[in-house]
Amino acid sequence: MSRQILVTSALPYANGSIHLGHMLEHVQTDIWVRFQRMRGHEVYYVCADDTHGAPVMLAAEKAAISPETLIERSRNEHLRDFQGFDISYDLYYSTHTEETRQFAEQIYLRLKDAGLISVRPVEQFYDPKREMFLADRFVKGECPRCHAKDQYGDSCEVCGATYAPTELIAPYSAVTGATPERRSSDHHFFRLGECSSFLQAWTRSGTIPPAAANKMGEWFEAGLSDWDISRDKPYFGFAIPGTTDKYFYVWLDAPVGYMGSFQHLAQREGLAFDDWWGVDSTAELHHFIGKDILYFHSLFWPAMLARAGYRTPTQLHVHGFLTVNGAKMSKSRGSFITAADYLAHLSPEHLRYYYAAKLNAGLDDIDLNLEDFTARVNSDLVGKYVNLASRTAGFIRKRCGGRTARALPPAAEALVAQFRSQADTIAQAYENGEYSRAMREIMALADLANQYVDGNKPWEIARDAARQEELHTVCTACLELFRLLTLYLKPVLPAVATKVEALLGVPALTWEALDATLLDQPIADYQHLMQRIEPIQVQALLTAVAAGAAAALAAAPTPAAATPAATPPKAPPPVAETPKAPPPIAETIGIDDFSRIDLRVARIVKAEAMPEADKLLRLTLDLGFETRQVFAGIKSAYTPEQLEGRLTVMVANLAPRKMRFGESQGMVLAAGDGNGLFILSPDSGATPGMRIK
Repeated sequence: MSRQILVTSALPYANGSIHLGHMLEHVQTDIWVRFQRMRGHEVYYVCADDTHGAPVMLAAEKAAISPETLIERSRNEHLRDFQGFDISYDLYYSTHTEETRQFAEQIYLRLKDAGLISVRPVEQFYDPKREMFLADRFVKGECPRCHAKDQYGDSCEVCGATYAPTELIAPYSAVTGATPERRSSDHHFFRLGECSSFLQAWTRSGTIPPAAANKMGEWFEAGLSDWDISRDKPYFGFAIPGTTDKYFYVWLDAPVGYMGSFQHLAQREGLAFDDWWGVDSTAELHHFIGKDILYFHSLFWPAMLARAGYRTPTQLHVHGFLTVNGAKMSKSRGSFITAADYLAHLSPEHLRYYYAAKLNAGLDDIDLNLEDFTARVNSDLVGKYVNLASRTAGFIRKRCGGRTARALPPAAEALVAQFRSQADTIAQAYENGEYSRAMREIMALADLANQYVDGNKPWEIARDAARQEELHTVCTACLELFRLLTLYLKPVLPAVATKVEALLGVPALTWEALDATLLDQPIADYQHLMQRIEPIQVQALLTAVAAGAAAALAAAPTPAAATPAATPPKAPPPVAETPKAPPPIAETIGIDDFSRIDLRVARIVKAEAMPEADKLLRLTLDLGFETRQVFAGIKSAYTPEQLEGRLTVMVANLAPRKMRFGESQGMVLAAGDGNGLFILSPDSGATPGMRIK
């Protein structure tokens, strides 16, 4: 039965390059989309640049261009990179469009009519020179705890302390360097808590992964806070209806961009918008996102849609973060690889396959280990897959009249039947997002095909003129097995599949072609389908990345005068690009002073991201005799999954501090120099509650 499926990837922010972390998600999405198309379903895949916010406005000012010019330039660059990786959008659009503006205003007004919008004053830092309110990351100053300079407005990268921007010593605007003032402004809030019952049911209905649903349960227990959906002018975005100085926060209109993009596509293709987005729609809506933006897509977004009279997503496909050689991508370490840099040195098909071999339906992080990447691609794709054709197609052209045989030997027919019998298993793996399982199943079949080749040795048969018919049928069987492997791999390797279709002279491969045969079929001259990865190519890529990072560092302005490196709201805080000297040794203290500090071993039993803060993780610490809640500014260095279960060291007798998220009941110890942040851990054998002496 044919399905109607609308698919989206998360929207990349306009002020930044596409990197291999973006490509993980878009390749994941594209594989699923291509598989569904091969199954014969009606599928539309839309995406767009996320264009609004103060970072875009400030970056455009710095470049002396309009925001519209900046976002159009960015969109063209992003689309170029995505096309370089064969991402098959039906439309790659922008959130700065009339369609998105109309939907954002409509949804807001419907929420307001439903009594779900409230207005109340909020106190913030204000830059009197630039005449704008400052988000936490646009305020810098001296840490009130360790006195490190040039720290962000919500946490210290040196000592890990968390605080309100107003606690900074000698705060300054990261935009102009001016001393900020405290000012109050009315903000608009979406009363999310009133949607709690609906959201609890929605998140437990199979729409999100079970692990994510369990995490949601903790948020519901804590109570859902109102969501600030407004920003003050100056701001690049859509004005809130009925106001002259308020704009929609970028995270309100960014997901609405899914609707705006589809509306544009619907008008172009003659589709009925309500058939896909109406509350009674029978179509499917699938969002592919990273776990860092799960909060927005599983709470704010479905609540907005449901209360505004639209359908909610069918399923959220959530993936983990990308690491490179086991560590977070970092410009300072030369491992922040952009899509453009990668494409200048390596094939997109290589990375598409490697990602597929790693991806499953869970939230686990994916590591791009470059040594393993090289070995796996060369072994699987070149050694097992492509070599099947390269070792046999030439014999068909040179010895068998360029046409495949009319029948297969019985042993080959049995093997072909075995290949076809795996279709449902492989299809189900694709459907469930278990790509790594699909690749294992396909490569197991490739092993069987190679065993058939090695067992029959067509290169030896070719030397015997009396065995030419046998050569013909053996090589035909090998190409038929190769055709079936190509069909199974086509969602992952679309460019290679197109070349194979031309080589074999067959129509575009779909799942229905499983039952077709390659018998009595003319084939073309064999052309190279894929090259091995040479270590020198990987080294050239890393050298180019390191050179680009060094050039960026050399051109970087001084911190006080710099426009902040603009990143999308959904991204982790930027890694410091300029090496920072460690803070000077503080004044000496006596042994009596030190003895008053109660340092204890603690186990991190739970770690939670704080969507409202760029740098904070909420840690639940087990001291053996009690548990504590601590807010730690280590979000840029660790994911919650990397911390849970680890032992660390905490200051147990630090006075509790009231924060806007709750009470912080201590401090975990961490080391850092601005280029990295590392929590301190005791040796094995330590147990929670032990005192550090």
